[in-house]
Amino acid sequence: MPPVSRRMVLVNSAALMAISSLSACGFRPRGSADIPFATLFLGVSEGSGLGNELRRNLRSSAKVQLVNDLKAAEARLDILSETREKEVLSVNRDGRAREYTLRYRINFRVHDGKGREFIPATDITLKRDITFNEDARLAKESEEALLYRDMQTDMVQQLLRRLAAIQK
Repeated sequence: MPPVSRRMVLVNSAALMAISSLSACGFRPRGSADIPFATLFLGVSEGSGLGNELRRNLRSSAKVQLVNDLKAAEARLDILSETREKEVLSVNRDGRAREYTLRYRINFRVHDGKGREFIPATDITLKRDITFNEDARLAKESEEALLYRDMQTDMVQQLLRRLAAIQK
């Protein structure tokens, strides 16, 4: 067996200290959302990217059954609106856009369908800034699409956390 070098002992000690400091600060991996309903109806169109990702996350990580019948649902999540906006953030000396702000906004509500609102109509807005270069138009369009997908994933996670925070 080869002798253990002093450097290897220091590296292992540093790794052990880093791992133990993470647990001491309260860090833990994100677990599944504990939705307080046994059944949930999603009021979002089937072709919606947000709806598809929300369904996938609920089926895989939450202890809730998605139902297609409103009468069988304990609660209903309605996506009232979903918008994507692009606004010029800055321009160059020629007056052409150099940076944009991308916004992804949804309006949703959670209710039982019988008049009880768990979460009244609420907006969630996410935004990202993106630079623009006329010479790399295709690359920047791909980057914009990637940022919108990233915001959609963040939006689903925020929705799941809000659903989990509902007090029945």
